[in-house]
Amino acid sequence: MYSKEERKAIHTAYWNRFRSFVSSMRSSSGRKTNWLNYPTRLKEIHVRLDVNNQRARFSVDIQSTDEGVRALIWEQFLELRKVFEKEMKTPGVWSAKEFNTAGQEICSIYWDLNDVNMYEPKDEKKVFGFFRERLKNFDRFYEEYNEILFGLIN
Repeated sequence: MYSKEERKAIHTAYWNRFRSFVSSMRSSSGRKTNWLNYPTRLKEIHVRLDVNNQRARFSVDIQSTDEGVRALIWEQFLELRKVFEKEMKTPGVWSAKEFNTAGQEICSIYWDLNDVNMYEPKDEKKVFGFFRERLKNFDRFYEEYNEILFGLIN
């Protein structure tokens, strides 16, 4: 359908439009935030935004080559599950064993918006709203509970 260069240009333009869409949004603590690369300040916890021609996905991925560290963080998220999902306003999918694109084992908590296509302009507003809402909700949760996670690792 599209060449590799065309896909890259489309993706770059898409994420630049999203960056512009959320540029005025502040974190729950009032600071300016790079929403496309959410600053968890922990190298083991990553917030991912992904969209393709079938769905959009917001995920919190726990990545560590140390299986014990990964399991420890996962267990803490499970302990916080009720408050996390209450803040997110909808239950997520909790998967203790996933694999990222590099083939590394990770734990992932994610929310999907199905039947959207990043190549369809009519779906853009819906996807951007989905991501913005999830980012705002996650940010409120993370600002409240990140010290617990920092204490596990540091």
